[in-house]
Amino acid sequence: MRILMLGDIVGRPGREIVKEILPQIDIQYNPDLVIANGENAAGGFGLSRAVAHELFNIGIGVLTSGNHIWDQKEIYDYLDDEPRVLRPANYPPGVPGNSVYYAKVGSETVAVVNLIGRVFMGDYDCPFRSMDTILSQVREQTNHIIVDFHAEATSEKLAFAWYVTSKVSAVVGTHTHVPTSDQRILPGKTAYTTDLGMCGPLDGILGVERETVIKKFIYQLPSRFSVAKGATQMCGVLIDLDRSGKAQKISRIYYEKNIV
Repeated sequence: MRILMLGDIVGRPGREIVKEILPQIDIQYNPDLVIANGENAAGGFGLSRAVAHELFNIGIGVLTSGNHIWDQKEIYDYLDDEPRVLRPANYPPGVPGNSVYYAKVGSETVAVVNLIGRVFMGDYDCPFRSMDTILSQVREQTNHIIVDFHAEATSEKLAFAWYVTSKVSAVVGTHTHVPTSDQRILPGKTAYTTDLGMCGPLDGILGVERETVIKKFIYQLPSRFSVAKGATQMCGVLIDLDRSGKAQKISRIYYEKNIV
């Protein structure tokens, strides 16, 4: 089984490059399931119902998220209606939405799990203990388990991966929008990479117009961010799993498109 994981989709530029490149990936690599982080897909801030439908229609099977999932207020009701859009599991009880989705892939089932880190992020419940609870339920259904761990600190992402190695098929990091080159198979046959990167503007700063960000660093004044224009990139990984859910291979994919 082959899983394509795409990094944070940022605004219309991110959606457009995914829409353009995904058919090529289907032909070249033939992934069985496409998962993407969509928390910045609507104008660079949050996710809307219409944008989620747009991404599902181009072939994405599951959308994960993170701390920006709440930026569009309409998402609150939509999260309860659409199980394919996930929010992190370690928010407090009573928060709208689901954090695990069971995707059918032929005769197999893939569990997609979404968690958020705490270091430099927020006062969330412990992701390690939350994963323990989730695993006790998920492993009754399948051994094919993919985790989007949305976190800032590389140490927290790597610690989490070592904590669950041999228990899940893959742990991929999101949030920083910068792809890392440390993809590997941990000894427990769990695929890992610290951050997938993003699908969106290449010449901005994390997808945002760079001049606005630079001025904010210099003057420390509140700023209104806008999605950058120009060249775009698409980042992600391909993960091959055997029938028992063990990772056999993880490889990075990267595409650029220059706007003339």
